[in-house]
Amino acid sequence: MRGAGFITGRVGGERPGVLLAMGPGVAERLFGERHRERLTSLARTDPLLVAHDLSDPEPAVRSALAGAEVLLTCWGAPPLTAEVLDRAPRLRAVVHAAGSVKHHITDACWARGVRVSSAAAGNALPVAEFTLAAILFAGKRVLRSAGRYRELRSAHDWAGELADGGNYRRTVGIVGASRIGRRVIELLRPFDLDVLLHDPYVTEADAAGLGVVPVGLDELCGRSDIVSVHAPELAETRRMIDERRLALLPDGATLINTSRGSLIDEDALLAELVTGRIDAVLDVTDPEVPAADSPLYTLPNVLLTPHVAGSLGSELHRLADLALDELERYGQGLPFTDPVSADDLRRSA
Repeated sequence: MRGAGFITGRVGGERPGVLLAMGPGVAERLFGERHRERLTSLARTDPLLVAHDLSDPEPAVRSALAGAEVLLTCWGAPPLTAEVLDRAPRLRAVVHAAGSVKHHITDACWARGVRVSSAAAGNALPVAEFTLAAILFAGKRVLRSAGRYRELRSAHDWAGELADGGNYRRTVGIVGASRIGRRVIELLRPFDLDVLLHDPYVTEADAAGLGVVPVGLDELCGRSDIVSVHAPELAETRRMIDERRLALLPDGATLINTSRGSLIDEDALLAELVTGRIDAVLDVTDPEVPAADSPLYTLPNVLLTPHVAGSLGSELHRLADLALDELERYGQGLPFTDPVSADDLRRSA
């Protein structure tokens, strides 16, 4: 249902007023000089004025918020509560230069008909690329062989020790046909791999179109040499990879998680990992930073990275480009290329 004040496009040629709202230091990494120049050509804005707090804004931010037709947000954006929206009577849209909008888009935004766009499609690309690398390295037993080589520092019968390695006709299980999950499936097509998919919202016809075999989660865990998790963080997905399903993984399997740490029962995972029976590539954990004495830092069969699979460094400029594309479309009265609705958030990250 459309909320009060919903608009499908703009009328008039005046550039929209835009306020940047994101965490400290984010705008400096997100925008280069060419982005700031393009931003000021598309909107009436101060590209150096960035709102970190909208609940008790400083005078300059309060003034800009009052005249803003669009908020351009990114990581660390403050929540857009009803109180904040009361200070933004002209606000019509939020363009998010990152993935999930759950942390700052509230029910009040939908009630007031605020249009929302996200650069989630752009942020999915580096995560999928990271996952592809992890899958191929897992098949080649890179983590184990690198550790052993560091330990032995001599010639060795690697062909014998790694006889179970290789990526020919390996079975890869993808959990979740999200943007990232679908991109991973696409990237895997050139390789001689068998790909299973678990996603309760994907039909057999959809799976056939993706070139994957749809299966239940238990079957996926039991058949896959490599399991990669790409499901959203929802009440029903919390600890979906639990002790029982971890036990289903074949000996020598690799579990990859670039989604959210809460989707895996970490205590149960640690119990499996310390035995050496399976490997893991973890870009996310629960809690996000493991305790300083966590075995995840030192286990030889674990590759632990600090949530870097998503957009990083130069990849942030892709998000900026996508957000500015959306801002340009908004200024022309066109629909967003990548809109977000309230219904979308019920099944997405």
